Amino acid sequence: MKPFSLRLPAPAKLNLTLRITGRRPDGYHDLQTVFQFVDVCDWLEFRSDASGEIRLQTSLAGVPEEQNLIVRAARLLKEYAGVAAGADIILEKNLPLGGGLGGGSSDAATTLVALNHLWELGLDRYTLMNLGLRLGADVPIFVFGRSAWAEGVGERLQIVELPEPWYVIVVPPCHVSTAEIFSAPDLTRDNDPITITDFLAGSHDNHCLDAVVRRYPVVGEAMRELEKYSRDVRLTGTGACVYSVHGSEDEARTACDDLSRDWVVLVTPGRNLSPLYEALNER
Repeated sequence: MKPFSLRLPAPAKLNLTLRITGRRPDGYHDLQTVFQFVDVCDWLEFRSDASGEIRLQTSLAGVPEEQNLIVRAARLLKEYAGVAAGADIILEKNLPLGGGLGGGSSDAATTLVALNHLWELGLDRYTLMNLGLRLGADVPIFVFGRSAWAEGVGERLQIVELPEPWYVIVVPPCHVSTAEIFSAPDLTRDNDPITITDFLAGSHDNHCLDAVVRRYPVVGEAMRELEKYSRDVRLTGTGACVYSVHGSEDEARTACDDLSRDWVVLVTPGRNLSPLYEALNER
């Protein structure tokens, strides 16, 4: 195999709602959520070679290589497909850890999609989604690549066409542990399920919000600041990031300019098609 390189984005996602409707015997939770992508991304560069080795050239502080989802995804795909080739991988990390934007899961999904392409494996998207589910519940949505209504642990996906508003995302100075929130004794786990119609009519609850704010008061502070600029302010995933919804770029950038004096702030449009596939389709 001739050496070949590919550079692709690993986009963030927002949870536009997050409901917990039960707890499963395996300890996971039954969820209902809606995913939409945004234009804030990590970037990964892949170079395939004949070495047989997976080498991540960019380390993350506090994340051993053996636990890094990029390395795990590459090795999982290599083993599954019986690939003799290897790859060098360079990560440009822009998404915050523990922010609820799905950065690690997105990195893993981009790795599966990119190496499937570079290694000329020809695996279909649903095979890659099933492989991704072995790595984490959020990996399949990033492989799926379309805005979606999700149930189960987040792996049962149905495409939904959503408005693509502008978002202002505030990144509080804390790292929220998903495991901590989902194991919290004060987390309500038996909420009533809703339908897609209910969501589209305005049911946007995040059932993790109270547990997150009790443990990380700065998240609640960030939400109060955002509420000065929008009536629609939400927590994504289990946090820490919170976001507001805006009807125009000008409105969003005005809020961003004001908030950025005291907070780390991102401004971005929503995307129903993942920037990963937009970039891949352009090649």
